[in-house]
Amino acid sequence: MVKPGHRSRSLRRVFVKTPGGENKLTHRKRKPSKAVCSNCKIELKGVANERPRVMQNMPKSQKRPERPFGGVLCSKCMRQDIIKKSRASEL
Repeated sequence: MVKPGHRSRSLRRVFVKTPGGENKLTHRKRKPSKAVCSNCKIELKGVANERPRVMQNMPKSQKRPERPFGGVLCSKCMRQDIIKKSRASEL
């Protein structure tokens, strides 16, 4: 029987090959959901979805794209927003 703390379906089951050559079932925490655009709710490209501890040790360039509104808006919405702001400043 597995440990009581591992009986939950919130943990995912992963088979890991041990140095002895056998496959052993381990329990790992699931990854969080993907980041979404705050405007159109589409999944963001170039944004990592990892657990907070892993994200903390990642370089900033791998966490989100290096563009204006990177990690918040998708590239399509970002372009529309910049165009809209530039038109408003012309008036």
